Amino acid sequence: MPDLLLELRSEEIPARMQRKAAGDLKKLVTDGLVEAGLTYEGCQEYWTPRRLALDVRGITARSRDVREERRGPRTDAPEKAIEGFLRAAGLSSIEQAQVHSDPRKGDFYLAVIERKGRPAEEIIAEMMPGIIRNFPWPKSMRWGAASRNPGSLRWVRPLQSILCTFGPETEEPVVIDFEVDGIRASNVTYGHRFHAPQAITVRRFDDYAASLEKARVVLDPERRKRMILEDATNLAFANGLELVEDEGLVEEVAGLVEWPVVLLGTFEEDYLDIPPEVVRLTIRANQKCFVTRRRGETERLSNRFVIVANIEAADGGREIAHGNGKVVRARLADALYFWKTDQADLPDLAKLKDSAEKFGLDLKKPLDQRMARLDHLNVTFHAKLGTQGERVQRIRRLARELAPIVGADPDLAERAAVLAKADLQTEVVGEFPELQGAMGRKYAELQGEHPSVAAAIEEHYKPLGPSDIVPTDPVSVAVALADKLDMLVGFWAIDEKPTGSKDPYALRRAALGVIRIVVENAVQLKLLAFMRSWEANAQDHIEAPTPIDADSRTGIRNLDLLSFFHDRLKVYLRDQGARYDLIDAVLASGSGEATANDDLLLIVRRVEALSDLLGTEDGKNLLAGTNRAISILAIEEKKGTGIAEAVDPALLQEKAEIRLFDAVNQAEKEAGEAIQKQDFSAAMKALAALRGPIDSFFEEVLVNVENDSLRANRLALLARIRQATGQVADFSKIAG
Repeated sequence: MPDLLLELRSEEIPARMQRKAAGDLKKLVTDGLVEAGLTYEGCQEYWTPRRLALDVRGITARSRDVREERRGPRTDAPEKAIEGFLRAAGLSSIEQAQVHSDPRKGDFYLAVIERKGRPAEEIIAEMMPGIIRNFPWPKSMRWGAASRNPGSLRWVRPLQSILCTFGPETEEPVVIDFEVDGIRASNVTYGHRFHAPQAITVRRFDDYAASLEKARVVLDPERRKRMILEDATNLAFANGLELVEDEGLVEEVAGLVEWPVVLLGTFEEDYLDIPPEVVRLTIRANQKCFVTRRRGETERLSNRFVIVANIEAADGGREIAHGNGKVVRARLADALYFWKTDQADLPDLAKLKDSAEKFGLDLKKPLDQRMARLDHLNVTFHAKLGTQGERVQRIRRLARELAPIVGADPDLAERAAVLAKADLQTEVVGEFPELQGAMGRKYAELQGEHPSVAAAIEEHYKPLGPSDIVPTDPVSVAVALADKLDMLVGFWAIDEKPTGSKDPYALRRAALGVIRIVVENAVQLKLLAFMRSWEANAQDHIEAPTPIDADSRTGIRNLDLLSFFHDRLKVYLRDQGARYDLIDAVLASGSGEATANDDLLLIVRRVEALSDLLGTEDGKNLLAGTNRAISILAIEEKKGTGIAEAVDPALLQEKAEIRLFDAVNQAEKEAGEAIQKQDFSAAMKALAALRGPIDSFFEEVLVNVENDSLRANRLALLARIRQATGQVADFSKIAG
């Protein structure tokens, strides 16, 4: 079967766009093939800084013949309906349609559409110009003389050539003939712009990739990444160094070079007095270079850095290394200035006294000065949620409230919360925003803060994602929870919630962060209480769409936020391997603000205990029996059958129902006591004892007897089963 080779070569493709663009090209082409009635065996995308390429294997040579019957309106339908049918079916007149009769619905039109199969070359030639013209670049441009013409081609950077060949391995492939804005598809490409700019004629993918390799272009991005990492590691090792690995930088640099050549640069050792994070980011952000450290070192960097060039220079790369070194030294000089400036007094200390008094700050300390300035300048956090200073006040109060719950010293938690955002006013964070928190910790350590306070300043942002670490120091836990709860309750208060895929304030991440912190640190936290506490302290400086002291509106809003937490918890637990139905069953057992499942840790423990129970034979049979009871109740309730409000022991006649009544009383009591002690395993064990009595009841007792009183009493007994098991979960939500 034939293979397709496609290459779109342009002047440049920004590194951040390459992977997605290659994926988009693959989807557009393969979707187009399938929609046209072709099939294919496999497709692999490739990209370099100057080209997107596809290798599509095993395409059917011709699309299938198609016969489709499309039903239309009744023959007496309005004219407009008939015209719409003709357009949709591609018919020029109603005479081309057939008339069919339906005994119940009368006569209606039927279009029989027959399409002959077409050669794959014709289909590809027809679809490619549209794919190229409408390619979903986030940013694109026009160029040259044609740019003056309306509708001229837009591309990320000027498109220079199109290569498109098609054919089986056993035959000479053909060039798919199409043209886009004067660029005609061919079987010609070009290699490295400096090493091998000559034209290269290719036939199919294998010789295309080999020819590019000879022309100093490594087509496979994953191979370029391996080359960069291996060569950089080996070069560092040869010089007594270790490469500080950076996966993100490897990805980015692989998108900047077609022929990676690693070199070693240097800078003065004096710059190593700057924190390693600052040195690394300075070199990474400005020159896309890797830092190194002496072998055996864990923190301190060396003054050598690894450059990845895109050319094999005649001088072995000396000038490239020298040029990069000059730029790195200039940027490190700036970083050193920022580092020293952040440790000096601010020039406007006299204006900061009121803010210092408000937050209990010591203006002799540099970090305290920065927090005072953050408040004094009234830096906006959000137009409807007040300033950064007001946000810190909220976090401060919440952190102090949370401290006893998580086992933290309240004074340390409050101090950490007050300083948590201070580094936003530092020069280093102004230059490198990604260092917020990390720089705050360093400056806190320099001014002698308690180690837990310094750690919390950095860790209160964590976890930043599912693979990020969760803070464990109690002070860090208190401030991290306060920070995230302030975000969530605040944005819910002003009705700024995530919608669909849009989450500009990363509220999903914040909720997942709260979940991971409380679950992985075994923190029991009544969320609704802290939502109300937040509202009580926020009335003066937020602009909520409705008054936040309106109890009914606030309660609805809080339950909505709690539901959002539950949705995030489902995601978290499913990732941990929990069954979706068990999570739903546990969550369904509490509703309304008074009985809501707002302790996330207890929800997790109940799910775990329920999973353990259902893994046993007793648990499986208990589930079957309970769901049978629930099903019978649901049917009778729908029919309006009378059900007694409570079981009357005097009406119990059969041994099996007497035994079940006693067992339910005992299980309900034991399970309730175990739940009060938060011993969910014991609660499940108590419920498991119902398995035998329930089985016997359904084997020996007829529920729907003719006697109304007996039937109502037995239905009430089934309701007691539902009530007893409902203490831990709604068993009707569990798949059998």
